Amino acid sequence: MAWTNYQLALALGMVVTGSINTLATKWADLQDAPGCATGDHPQSHPFSHPFLQAVGMFIGEFSCLIAFKVLWFSKKVRGRSTDDMGNQNFSPFLLFIPAMCDMTGTSLMYVGLTLTYASSFQMLRGAVIVFTALLSVAFLQRVITSKMWSGIVCVIIGLVLVGLSDILFPDESGTESYSKNELITGDLIIIIAQIVAATQMVVEEKFVSGRDINPLQAVGWEGFFGMTTLGTLLIPMYFIITGHNNGVPTRLEDSIDGLCQLGNNWRVALGTFGSVASIAFFNFFGISVTKELSATTRMVLDSIRTVVIWAVSLALRWQSFQYLQVIGFVILIFGTAVYNNIFRIPCIEKKVHPINSSDYGGDYDEESQPILGETEADMEKDN
Repeated sequence: MAWTNYQLALALGMVVTGSINTLATKWADLQDAPGCATGDHPQSHPFSHPFLQAVGMFIGEFSCLIAFKVLWFSKKVRGRSTDDMGNQNFSPFLLFIPAMCDMTGTSLMYVGLTLTYASSFQMLRGAVIVFTALLSVAFLQRVITSKMWSGIVCVIIGLVLVGLSDILFPDESGTESYSKNELITGDLIIIIAQIVAATQMVVEEKFVSGRDINPLQAVGWEGFFGMTTLGTLLIPMYFIITGHNNGVPTRLEDSIDGLCQLGNNWRVALGTFGSVASIAFFNFFGISVTKELSATTRMVLDSIRTVVIWAVSLALRWQSFQYLQVIGFVILIFGTAVYNNIFRIPCIEKKVHPINSSDYGGDYDEESQPILGETEADMEKDN
């Protein structure tokens, strides 16, 4: 069946806003700007504030809750039914633990992004499938079939190749230049973050799924908890000294310096606020694609987003072309498709539902087969 113009717009919107989220964040990381005139960093220096950026991402997610409430109240005022907007009789604190997982995973990913390439960051997020499958066996009593194991093995091979491309062929000619230690550390941090993201998915499946909570509302509440909690933690982070650079103390997160840099360089501000806005629209487009098309389509579009991020990174000379990374990405996508039953293996017909994480009430493709993917916030929750 041919897509309508509205469906095409949703698909394009998801790819564009999802790509902007990662690219805008990385663009801000590559900028230099003066800090506060009376602070520790009055001179121009790199913008490196992953925890402050994570708060901005949660602000973007929180805007989804505001949008949901506006729609809900507008229906109430006009006397229309709100039955199609999900269950309203639940405690928001039900989403607190997933939000803390989201906060931890996103913060780690943003730290990792400062140490590696944007394309590697996006590709390595595919590791979430491996950890989610394993945790779902332990805590949700899922059964991993031979076909699913074959998909997981392909994903692992793809991840190894992507990581090796960074380590064996570090790019010293592009705008981004990292040492091998930085690349290894950044890639490992991103992988570790996927364990936290997988934990979030399993917790949501265990305690949130089936309660008919509107995805936009759930993402918004997680954004609220992440925004308030991490925003509060920025205060003690300021007083934690992690070392000295040319006699200037470096802090775990100098949010004051980060805010000054936002005001002193329009590129930093544009990249940061562009990331905040894109995450809000990306969640809307992602949810709409799932409802209008399918979760399978959403997963395919998310793969296209990775290709776009990689292509833009090459075009902007942030990195050079590495064939090993391409091979790893292709194998990674193939493994994801096999796991999610997009590619069928004729000799294995038994179907087992993998964990669903795209929607708290259950996303289904055309054959009512739940699709494993990222949460609305992480897709990049972008993180």
